Amino acid sequence: MEGIIMKKKRTIIFRMAALGIFILLLVLLASWYSVVYNEARLVVPMDFSEYEFRIRDLPMIIAVSFVCLYGWSLLFLILREKLRTDRAVHAQHVTRTLHPKLGFLGFLGFLGFLGFWTYQIDKSVYPFTFFLFFGFFGFYYEGKMSNTYMDERFLENKNKATLKAYRISQAIIFAALLVAGQGRLMDRAEYTLAAFMIVVALSMALWMFLSEYLLYRYDHDALPDGMSESEE
Repeated sequence: MEGIIMKKKRTIIFRMAALGIFILLLVLLASWYSVVYNEARLVVPMDFSEYEFRIRDLPMIIAVSFVCLYGWSLLFLILREKLRTDRAVHAQHVTRTLHPKLGFLGFLGFLGFLGFWTYQIDKSVYPFTFFLFFGFFGFYYEGKMSNTYMDERFLENKNKATLKAYRISQAIIFAALLVAGQGRLMDRAEYTLAAFMIVVALSMALWMFLSEYLLYRYDHDALPDGMSESEE
């Protein structure tokens, strides 16, 4: 039964990776089409106060829409799998099995830089939320602690790591809120909103990453001298 579940997980990961490559190629193709046949519309910054829809704009609009849908679909699948495995983990009193290479999903956080492009196009700031994906770098450290027995010491370290990461991220958000509440950033209210969204997304990503990194460091440093994690 476990082998079937793992096989299904690998199939889903392979399909999502293939879909991501396909969407990347779609964006590159749409950008090339826009530059060559559509005066680079929706690729270079343009004044949307005078924007008029053209049928040739569709490839670029569709490509960007696919990028956004893919990002949120991936986030949904990861969160759903996390909730599912957390239930099984608590029942077995061991940490879930996770491959450290899943930490490479953190590179999806670079999708957040699309926000600077979409803002110039249509003042959209929602892509900045993709900076949350930087938190997935924490999967690397969580994967290195797969199948660790959750004794009292481990649970104490886990609570300490989560609390410290939470305090750091909340302090950053609080400071950003104080700065944003002083008034408009560079005399533009939309700049203030965009900057605040970036800070919040990065702070939440930092919390996700630090909670796993600090737990790994606390648990690793707590091992007696000469004892490896595998021996524990």
